[in-house]
Amino acid sequence: MVSNPEILSTTKSTLSAIALGSNLGDSQATLEAALIELDQTPGITVKTRSSWYKTKPIGPVQPDYINGCALVDTQLSPQKLLETMLETEQKFGRVRVEHWGARTLDLDLILFGNLILDTPDITIPHPRMRERAFVLVPLAEIAPDWVEPVWGMKVSQLLERLDIYGVTRY
Repeated sequence: MVSNPEILSTTKSTLSAIALGSNLGDSQATLEAALIELDQTPGITVKTRSSWYKTKPIGPVQPDYINGCALVDTQLSPQKLLETMLETEQKFGRVRVEHWGARTLDLDLILFGNLILDTPDITIPHPRMRERAFVLVPLAEIAPDWVEPVWGMKVSQLLERLDIYGVTRY
């Protein structure tokens, strides 16, 4: 489902939200460097970022994560932005071995304007954002009034529905 098919090929600037996470190596340094890398990418401007949060992992036994969110203005299509984020993960040593396993860098495209998109390659809004305090806590810090277009609720309202135990400011 695409609520606005023109956005897939436009070069107009779109405010987007990304989630960042790391639990291997010097996570905070990796996250900071990843934001710089994205900001230096043509067609992407990092507008603001949240504080960093220490969070409990989901999935197999592994170290705690450092998570945060950033708002970026982008002239890239959603698919190209996602591809750029995946390339950035690889530059920082991301290797996909185990589902929900430990990682040097994890970048997720959470929101792309008010776009609703569901293709085999990309789903926007991120399909599990509403269930994840480690996404909604930092996102609510920088964009509490952003309306998630599927449920029609503000980020702050989505956060109110979650248990935020285990998410602490780093």
